[in-house]
Amino acid sequence: MPEFEYNGHTLTYDEYGKGDRPLILIHGLLMSRRMFDRLGPAMAARGNRVIAVDLLGHGRSDRPDQMSNYSMTFFARQIETLMDQLGIEQAVIGGTSLGANVTLELNYLSPDRVKAMMIEMPVLDNALLAAAVIFTPIMIGLRVGEPVLRWLAAGARKIPRTHPLVDMGLDMVRQDPAPSSAVLEGLFLGSSAPHHAFRIEMTQPTLVIGHHADPLHPFSDSGMLAEELPNSRLIEANSILEWRISPDRLDDELAEFLDDVWSGPGAAAPTNGAGARWDALSEA
Repeated sequence: MPEFEYNGHTLTYDEYGKGDRPLILIHGLLMSRRMFDRLGPAMAARGNRVIAVDLLGHGRSDRPDQMSNYSMTFFARQIETLMDQLGIEQAVIGGTSLGANVTLELNYLSPDRVKAMMIEMPVLDNALLAAAVIFTPIMIGLRVGEPVLRWLAAGARKIPRTHPLVDMGLDMVRQDPAPSSAVLEGLFLGSSAPHHAFRIEMTQPTLVIGHHADPLHPFSDSGMLAEELPNSRLIEANSILEWRISPDRLDDELAEFLDDVWSGPGAAAPTNGAGARWDALSEA
């Protein structure tokens, strides 16, 4: 498995396809690059070079159990380091949940490295209360129940991989609880996303994907972000499961977005967050 070094730690990634259209995909919190096992090959088949990374503390990357290793800024810098190693000057950056926020953070820190963004289920202003309610007991459980969770993780690692959706859930159980707790604690101590004042200055083409009925990823956050970003388009998924169970529609939306981004300077530039260009293309 290909890997790279960041601050003395080894991080891993998968790569699909070749060429000069790099797309870097970043997983959700306590998940791994394996959540893109289908999306990566699908986008590679459409002419993109796809890199799916395991952030520090996730998947097969190193998993130190000190919370000082984890922050949104550190995660963004890991993506920048990966790009440096692969000789990628600029890429489309995208991610889900945590990965969406890391994408925004990288854009804030190094906007020249971000060609465009794919943001699925961002966790922003309207999700703060839900995040506290959901993750506080998880952090307590990871600390208090560590011996039992280690035993469960060892058992879960023996279960063979079968269905991508089942495996995404099992991947969370398969992890050592101590580093997972450190990841959560590190993130809770820092900023979760760039401030509104910085987001409205992000001019890269952006595909925002949200859905309803999920307090941790409220559709209002996706809608707000699409309004903040001047060159964005908002797509409503049927549910959190659509891209995992019936991915064709959203795969097509992302593929069309990538074609538009790489077709030439200024090609993917709808106005007022309304996605006028893509709407016109879809009606053609």
